[in-house]
Amino acid sequence: MLHTPDSYEIASQEDRCAPRTKITLPGKLRASGSRAFQTVVHDLSISGFSAAAVNRMYEGQVCWLTLPGLESRMAKVVWWDSSIVGCAFTDLLSPIVHDDLMARYGHQPMFRTD
Repeated sequence: MLHTPDSYEIASQEDRCAPRTKITLPGKLRASGSRAFQTVVHDLSISGFSAAAVNRMYEGQVCWLTLPGLESRMAKVVWWDSSIVGCAFTDLLSPIVHDDLMARYGHQPMFRTD
């Protein structure tokens, strides 16, 4: 297999530590040094999220996501493509908080087995 500079980045996106679940979740996103803006989170896991971001965001950029009823959570941008940003939380989201958000905003019922 030929390794290119992008091969690690592609592999890291495929090897996530937690599955992401589709969701339509309102929130606010603020990039470091910028004002917060309204966003919609498209998928969420305990380790990260993807959300709408009209302004260009850059890999490694620090940002904060505020979700309904929660304090802002720090994250780092992993990718940005066509006004969608993918970010990894600096501290994992509690599974209890994740499940509560899924129950309130998710499209399908969520049942934990662990």
